[in-house]
Amino acid sequence: MAAIYSGIHLKLKSPQTPWEDKLKLARFAWISTQCLLPNKEQVLLDWCTHALTGRYNQKVEFSQTVLEGLWCYLDDLLHSRKLHSFLKQGKTVSLRLNMAQLLLERLQECVRVGCKSVVCVSTILSVCRGLLSSPALSSVFTTKYELMVDFLVKLCSLACCELQQPLLTEPLMSVTCQGEVMAERPSTKPAGDSDNSQMEPNADVDGELDANESTPKPKENLRSANLFEVLLQALSCYLSVQRQQANPNRVFTTVTNQLIQPLVLLRHLLTSGEFAPSHTHLRLRQQQCRDLRIKIESILQLSLFPSEHLTTYKEELLPSKEESGKRGPGGARGPLKPVGVMLSKLSAQGYCEPPLHYTVKSNTLPLLFKFFVESYRKGRGEGEEVHRMLCFSFLTRLVQALDIGLDGYSPLSANAKQLVPEKSPSARPCSPESWSLALLAVESLLSQALSADIYNVAADRIRHGEVQLNFYRALGQMLFNQAQPSIPAWYRCLKVLLSLNHLILEPDLDQLSSSAWVNSECMEARVQKARQLVVCSLLQTYTKLRQLPRLFSELLSVICQPALENLRPPLLSEGISASLRSCLLDTPPSQGLEICSLVLESIRKYILPDLVKEERETEKMEIEGGGDDEGENEEIKGGQEREDASLKLSSLGQLLHVVMFSLKTLDNASPVPTVRQSQGLMEEMQQVVKELLHVLSTGRNAVKTNISSVQSTQKKDKKNFDHKDSEKVSESKMAALWEEKTQEAALLLRYTWVEVDTLFSLHCSKYTPLDSAQTEVASDTEDRAPALTPLESLMSGETFPACSPMSCLLLKLLTLQQMKKVLLDTPLLSEPSTAALLNRAAQFILAKTEFEVSLDGDHVWDGQIGSVNAGSYLIAHWYHVISNLPLIAPYLSGEDVGHVADVLVSSVLSRHTDGGTDRSPGCLTVSRASSQLLQSPIFAELPPLFSATVRSLTHKIIGVLRAAQVLKVCPTLLQEEGTGGNSVERDVSQPLSTLVKKESIVEDIVTSSKTGEMSVLLTDKQNKELVNLLQILANLNPDGMNSEDLSSVFLLLFFMLTSTSSQSEQMVAVSHESGDNAEFLVKLLRVLTFLLESNNFHGVLKLIHAGTLLQAAVSSLLCHSNNGRFGATSSSDWLDLIKEVQGFIRCLVQLIINRSSSVRLNLDQFASYLTSKEEASRLTVAPSSATVSGKPDPGPSIRSVHLLLASSTAFSQAMISNLGRSKIIDKILTQMLARTTASLGPAVESTLKSQTVSQSVIQPASILGQAFVIEVVTVMLHCELSSLSVQEGDTQDDNQPTLSHITLYQGFCQQVLKEISSAHRPVDFLVSSLRFLSAFYKAVRKTEGEEKKEGKKFDELYMQILQTVHRLLSASGLSANEVCELEPAVFELLRHLVEKSSSDQFNLLLMTIRDRLDTGKLRAGNYREVLSAVVIIKLLSCCQLPEPCSKALWLIAPQIISAMVFLVRASTQDVALTLPFTVPTVMSMTSLLRQGEGLITNPHHVILVLGALQSVPLDHLTPLVYQSAFLAVHEALFAIIQCHPQAMLNAAPSFLNVFHRLVASIMQEGRQRGDGDTDPDSDVHLQCSRLIERMYSHIAATAESFTTLSAFMVAQYVTELQKVTLRPDIKLHLTEGIYQILDLCMEQDIKFLTAGLQMGVREVFNELYGSYTHYHKAQRQGEDKYTV
Repeated sequence: MAAIYSGIHLKLKSPQTPWEDKLKLARFAWISTQCLLPNKEQVLLDWCTHALTGRYNQKVEFSQTVLEGLWCYLDDLLHSRKLHSFLKQGKTVSLRLNMAQLLLERLQECVRVGCKSVVCVSTILSVCRGLLSSPALSSVFTTKYELMVDFLVKLCSLACCELQQPLLTEPLMSVTCQGEVMAERPSTKPAGDSDNSQMEPNADVDGELDANESTPKPKENLRSANLFEVLLQALSCYLSVQRQQANPNRVFTTVTNQLIQPLVLLRHLLTSGEFAPSHTHLRLRQQQCRDLRIKIESILQLSLFPSEHLTTYKEELLPSKEESGKRGPGGARGPLKPVGVMLSKLSAQGYCEPPLHYTVKSNTLPLLFKFFVESYRKGRGEGEEVHRMLCFSFLTRLVQALDIGLDGYSPLSANAKQLVPEKSPSARPCSPESWSLALLAVESLLSQALSADIYNVAADRIRHGEVQLNFYRALGQMLFNQAQPSIPAWYRCLKVLLSLNHLILEPDLDQLSSSAWVNSECMEARVQKARQLVVCSLLQTYTKLRQLPRLFSELLSVICQPALENLRPPLLSEGISASLRSCLLDTPPSQGLEICSLVLESIRKYILPDLVKEERETEKMEIEGGGDDEGENEEIKGGQEREDASLKLSSLGQLLHVVMFSLKTLDNASPVPTVRQSQGLMEEMQQVVKELLHVLSTGRNAVKTNISSVQSTQKKDKKNFDHKDSEKVSESKMAALWEEKTQEAALLLRYTWVEVDTLFSLHCSKYTPLDSAQTEVASDTEDRAPALTPLESLMSGETFPACSPMSCLLLKLLTLQQMKKVLLDTPLLSEPSTAALLNRAAQFILAKTEFEVSLDGDHVWDGQIGSVNAGSYLIAHWYHVISNLPLIAPYLSGEDVGHVADVLVSSVLSRHTDGGTDRSPGCLTVSRASSQLLQSPIFAELPPLFSATVRSLTHKIIGVLRAAQVLKVCPTLLQEEGTGGNSVERDVSQPLSTLVKKESIVEDIVTSSKTGEMSVLLTDKQNKELVNLLQILANLNPDGMNSEDLSSVFLLLFFMLTSTSSQSEQMVAVSHESGDNAEFLVKLLRVLTFLLESNNFHGVLKLIHAGTLLQAAVSSLLCHSNNGRFGATSSSDWLDLIKEVQGFIRCLVQLIINRSSSVRLNLDQFASYLTSKEEASRLTVAPSSATVSGKPDPGPSIRSVHLLLASSTAFSQAMISNLGRSKIIDKILTQMLARTTASLGPAVESTLKSQTVSQSVIQPASILGQAFVIEVVTVMLHCELSSLSVQEGDTQDDNQPTLSHITLYQGFCQQVLKEISSAHRPVDFLVSSLRFLSAFYKAVRKTEGEEKKEGKKFDELYMQILQTVHRLLSASGLSANEVCELEPAVFELLRHLVEKSSSDQFNLLLMTIRDRLDTGKLRAGNYREVLSAVVIIKLLSCCQLPEPCSKALWLIAPQIISAMVFLVRASTQDVALTLPFTVPTVMSMTSLLRQGEGLITNPHHVILVLGALQSVPLDHLTPLVYQSAFLAVHEALFAIIQCHPQAMLNAAPSFLNVFHRLVASIMQEGRQRGDGDTDPDSDVHLQCSRLIERMYSHIAATAESFTTLSAFMVAQYVTELQKVTLRPDIKLHLTEGIYQILDLCMEQDIKFLTAGLQMGVREVFNELYGSYTHYHKAQRQGEDKYTV
């Protein structure tokens, strides 16, 4: 046969053979093993490439089909397994060099004609991919560097075409915005991203194509995906070729001439469209984009900035006089001007679309600077300074390339110092679209310069003539000259310049304050955030410089400049105010007082003259008799100036208010000069307030005169009322606005002055209060107490008539302040007139008429007094009222207190009605403030208001009930008063006893529980109203209610339980609305249970027996269920209702037993009800058609059975938990338990039987739920066991105790053992089953005896239970959370198993555990079998064991620890096992270490555990997994340091290594991430930081083990801290922890750290040690003085 095919080679070469046959022969020759061709692989490749070359050279002719077939054939050859295995054997196959040129031509054709190419593009790309997949095949390109470059250029061009097609169809602005967003990335990208070692070249082929398979025609998106995969391979291949080039100049020239433009364009398109739909269409993944960008950046960095070109860059960027103009033979051989070449290529037109040109350029410049800094920034000694200047010079060239007006700047020229950029007409202006891009690029460049530390202020001033300072100043002046306050990046550029050196912007501090703070008009959210950041940075900078007064001096001059004040934004936003307060706390007191003096001086010097100017001019005109038009115009102009001055005064007043309220108060330790300065400031402020009041009074008189003159003119001659008089009217309106703003400012200054004066006088005896002196002088003529005079004047409104919301609020605050002064004057309180005046003051502050309007709406308040307006006034007023209720509530009448309570309830109800959609957390609303008051512990300390709130809620509940439909059986409660809201309103201030007749309600409750008839029908709307009212009631503290209120409320709510139902349920038995009534009853029962826990509940039991309450509750719910008012028994609403019923019964039974009053009577009443014949007949399940059809049926229902069983169970559980209190109680409880057990037995047996209903077999137990049935049987078993225990204590009978339902229990046990691990079961079923097994095993041990026959059965049961537990914990369906839920039940079962187990039984258990701790099972993937042993070990170590068993456990414990150490190390190889296996194993080891204190004596085993902890993964985990792993490792360390201190002597270094992993991981996870810091996961990291702080404190407490390592711990900490910027809350805890380690450091340790740490780390340490000395050390030394 071989001879037959030996002529194939000749036929392939023969011109007579048709090309179609040649192609078939070639395919056959490749796949056939019988075709004998010498060097067949090479021959067939040569034949194919020769044919393709001849076709494109027009030497041979064949059809298009044959051409496509040849390309497909070549593609199949290159991807075949046969060829690759041939190459792996070390054999060689080569391609002709003209094949590379052929591919380049085809790629060029694809770029030119796109999809209309002659040959399918995907086939060409697949051939390229096959070539690049093997080094031997890729040599066709790699052997010639120019070919590889050309190949990469073609691929980049093709990729750019693909990416630009969807982009170019979008509007220009979208492209610009994308570029604007992505331009920030180069500066924030970690340096490690550009490391090409992270991305290995992809040498393997993604898929194998057999030669005999036909290649399907790919789709367009497959072609695109193939293109980017080939591009990634080509970039990797080129990168390796570039690294092999010996001539860096050649590489630089080639890259700048051919590659830089397509590469930067491609990088921009990949970056800007990373989240665009086009990438999804092209099947371009984010990770693939990132890999491509990393390769591109590696190519650019290695080619443009090699170490060999450092000298060349120095020659271009740092020209010296000797070297300029000449290059000696020994000079560097590199490109003449590399920077100029790069920038010219980037600035050249034509390599991209015009709309993209500036975007690409502005995005690339920060990237080039990043590469330059990474390549050339490092240097030592003198070289470091040269490298800094080199980077700076490169920075200036890049900034100039952005065309922002610095083109003529030469940083190293002689006149650089005097150079100031000016606007020249010839300068090329930036288009408005490019400003955002340019500023983003400038911000990125400056941020990198800041982080790279290229600006050394001292070196620049001493050695370089401040060349950097001058450049940055020129840049700053350009930013001010070409201000762009509507672009956020403009503010961020100013912030970075401020961070570089405050002297850069200090000459333009007034412009900075004006443009970026005072006069910034753009109110867009992003702009405001950037503006706030730069202002806060400005405040913090000048606070650190101790020059805050200088900043405020400039700020005040800007504020007082002539401008339209109403166009300015608010001076102090919430964020700026918070920053200013924190800065003032770090400012010396003298400087804070100086700032206040500056503000007052500005008011007196600039504002007051403008306010009184018009007044003087008016007087002058009256004297001169001026009345012409010119005079009137001057008058109007003066009015406008006066209005503007009043607005400026308002801003300055708010500023002074914030500053003075943020100052540290004086105390007796304050220096005398500071006290004198404060005294002078307060006197000056008092004088300013007086002058303002004088201006106000004279201004009001002038306005009144003006208005009266206008009115008199109108009356005299209405016909002659012309335009001049109308101008007078408008002028009077302007005067009213002026008066309003001036009064607001005067009141604010007055209030601030009074508050600060009072505070100073209270805390500092050296300070002389001014307010008291002033009031004494004022009251001398009136014969009144000094403190009462200002109080009366404020309420009278003579001095300050309320004319604006802010004025009203300030008047109330001033009145409140005066009330405090009166209350501090004890002799004054005894006078009768004082009480009346305080009552008036309290009513004035409350102003209840203001709350008659709608309270909430859309208005919010940010908490700042300066932002109070008509919309936020009510919120601010209400907030200050409820904040000061302890002060004013005693002086409010009952009616006023009731009004406050009504507002509280109504506002919270409105929040529920609106869905609780509150605004941002920092904003206040009326409803939010009310809710906070109701939930605060202070509210219960205000008995009148608390009682009034309860009354208000009760009135509203009764109002809803009276508005509902009343059936023929009308309850007494609804008959006593008229139906309507008016009767309710009349009873607001009356006690509840007048409205709620408790005896009548008790009668209604008893009657309704006996008859089972509902007397009130509620609509769905009324149901929701009652649910909202119940929610408010649940937030109140029940101990705050007096006995009268509690009785009335409880009985009213209990009446609702027994006598109300939903209308919809009367119409439709099972409807969609049935869940609403269930929700209502759940809330109702929850509140009733909540009220049962009150200390004053005894008042209710004086009116109605507790047994009656229990019976009425259950009977009313039975009526609901029998009438079909609920859904299925498996619905969540029904199950919640069952839980609440059980909780109510348990709580009330517990109360009955605790009171020890009529215990038998109450319990016997409820037990008789549950075991009566009627209820027993209900418990005997005989389900009718209601069970199947869901229709109402008068007969017993499954729901009734469920409810009765749940009630009996809860009743029994409550009694079991109280056994052992006393013999009398035990006797009563035992009798009750016997009765309930006797009734439960038949009920359970009936439930377990299958029954036939309507020709279908049903299982009642499955309807009720298997978990519930098991729980009922478990309670029965506990009841019998408890009774037996009591009987054993009372009698000394030797007879063996027996169980009455032992047959039921045995059958149940076998069924549970069979089903518990047969299939995946719900967790509640598993927990119930485990609890039953615990109780049953305990019962068997108690009742079976110790005979051999019974002992054998006992051992069998022991083994059955153990095997069941192992199978359960090994089940594949259990999640990690479910295992945690099962652990308490498994622990209880194990405790019963081992508490009296024999040595043989226990040894068998230990052997089973040891056999399962096998790493082989873990490697085989069967980790769950190992996990079962791990969990059992953890639980077993916590059990109380007999002495022989305990010895056996701790004898084998070291072997178990060693086995688990190997398991941890093996499981850490798979990160997916971290949560389900590694964490439980570490927790099990921790339990052994904790319980083995004093029993595990060998420190070696502790060190083994530390070695295992070292391998637990903590990186790249989800927050949930990270928290679990972190907590497990931390608890293990905590167990070691607390329970094994002897091991710490040898294991301290290992311990610290593990602990340092925790510290480093929380620093990485807790670093600042921008806007994402407020996500829910941040709480996880905050909790972990608290644990770190706690561990530091424990390490410091065991100082003897760590004294020599304290400096090492600090060094590790600051080294990690230098790498990240932590979130403030996390940094706070970590800093407090490391402070405790610094307490252990000696002086020589500090010196060692200062000398031994690296440069950047040393600065971090110095800052840390400075804060430690300033805050922590001083506080600790102060505490040590009082420590014995």
